[in-house]
Amino acid sequence: MLSLVYVSSRHQILSIQWLGNMQYFDTHAHIGLIHEDQIEQLLIIQRAKRAEVKHIVSICNSLGDFFQIYDNLKTAANVYHAVGVSPSEVANPGLDWEDKIRKGADLDRVVAIGEIGLDYYRKFGDKKSQIELFIRQIDMANSLGLPIIIHNREAGEDIMSILRDRPIDKGGILHCYSEDWNYAKKAIDMNLYVSFAGNVTYRNAKNLHETAARLPLDRILIETESPFMVPSRYKGKRNKPAYLSEVAEAIAEIRDQPIEVVADALYENSLRIFNLPADA
Repeated sequence: MLSLVYVSSRHQILSIQWLGNMQYFDTHAHIGLIHEDQIEQLLIIQRAKRAEVKHIVSICNSLGDFFQIYDNLKTAANVYHAVGVSPSEVANPGLDWEDKIRKGADLDRVVAIGEIGLDYYRKFGDKKSQIELFIRQIDMANSLGLPIIIHNREAGEDIMSILRDRPIDKGGILHCYSEDWNYAKKAIDMNLYVSFAGNVTYRNAKNLHETAARLPLDRILIETESPFMVPSRYKGKRNKPAYLSEVAEAIAEIRDQPIEVVADALYENSLRIFNLPADA
């Protein structure tokens, strides 16, 4: 069945494609926070697949959660995983947390260290402890040959300063981007990708709209940040990977580009940062 997917008001170009030909990659979803039940988690993934979300990266804040969610989703071949300790766990990362990260990184379909970073809004622990935890995990990512997924909340300057001193060998992702265009320009010079979530669909998110419009398309990723940051269309609901297309469509509209072109680029960018083959 044919589907009309895009009409450009500027150029009056009509684009037609086969329905179901689109594919998306959710680079950041907290599947364990959407639902604790293993069966429900697998159903969430199935629903996302029907919504053309081919792959998902599962994110866990704590290492205990990581191993539990990994075990729950071991049969979900289209789900990849990141392992790490978020700033929210800085006061209690757990015993032997570095050994546990290395153990996690050896597992099949683990593609990144994350989410890691700094959060000065919630004031988890103290800044010095957060910075130390972040730096140690950057060093681990470099030794393991993995990219990093960066959490940044009101800590942008410190994150940039740290990354200048400690370049990331395999690149990284500024997830759920919330800074402005000037910050993004610095980020892409430091081997970082910028990942947009549902907040790019908000009408008043002018900084994000400018950034999405001006970034090179090959440096943009998308995510749901499920169950948080729900797109405007689903306001009042818990976010799910199945809603990811809303983010891609918003970026295509902002950039005045066909959704097919944007979706293909976003998917290819995701494969590149996670070092996955084209037939993943």
